[in-house]
Amino acid sequence: MSEFKPQTPVKKTKSLYASKKQLETRANNFVYLFLTAGAVIMIIPLVWMFESSLKTPGQFLTTQLSLAMPKNPQWANYFRRVWQMEPALQRGILNSVIVSVSTIIVGTFVSSLAAFSYSKLRFPGKAKLFLAELATMMIPFSVIMIPQFIIYARIGWVNTWLPLIIPGMLGNVGMIFFLRQYMSGIPTSVIESARIDGAGYFRIFLQIMLPNAKPAIAAQAILWFMGAWNDYFAPSIYLHDDNLLTVQVMISRLNAMYAINTDYPLLLTASVISLLPIIIVFMVFQRQIIASVAMSGLK
Repeated sequence: MSEFKPQTPVKKTKSLYASKKQLETRANNFVYLFLTAGAVIMIIPLVWMFESSLKTPGQFLTTQLSLAMPKNPQWANYFRRVWQMEPALQRGILNSVIVSVSTIIVGTFVSSLAAFSYSKLRFPGKAKLFLAELATMMIPFSVIMIPQFIIYARIGWVNTWLPLIIPGMLGNVGMIFFLRQYMSGIPTSVIESARIDGAGYFRIFLQIMLPNAKPAIAAQAILWFMGAWNDYFAPSIYLHDDNLLTVQVMISRLNAMYAINTDYPLLLTASVISLLPIIIVFMVFQRQIIASVAMSGLK
């Protein structure tokens, strides 16, 4: 008698595998199309803003919803007219640079130092203090806006850059939390070896922790700069002098002045110029920003 050999359902397995691959491909294509449509929807206002900034006021009023470039682009809006506005736009850009850069340079160092303390040092009440700092992230700015304004007004900080710079120099809670999570992944044995060799904690922070956490620090500093540059609410509350206004508040003031004359292309030109630093920073450091989001998901 011939030996009976059961046949394995090879064709059925292959067909199931093929159908599963087809379903995954269709799902991926749907997600890709959905994300592409979302990206186009978000880009359309930027394209409209740029092409509208190259129009004359008359062209803008007659072709407001058009996305086509005008026949005679008004490049003079960028190279001449926008810099003759009063108050001067370049002053607002310089003010935003001073406020953002000074805050982030000092605040990043302080935040990374605090993250090192929370991740590697031992001191009484460390967990409770860290949780208390995290709890402040749950409080909306609108709740503490009035108490902060009263305090700053009584100490003479209103109509100065101090309310915008000093609190940021003391650290950013979100950055402290992220860097603490990142530094916790650095082996503690490295810290202990350095301590045995006679290194102090500050030297360990400068020579070991900072170089190892440089990618995370850079990514968080970039995101912080983008938020500080786009900040409108706080500067509009504390600043009144035209010479101190940041670029976002200055554009708002220009809107009140030039919208009366229906010179919307000039206002859109100022808006495009204020966006350029953010776009340039994102394009140059997009790898660090994406890596920051990916690392935060893994942690």
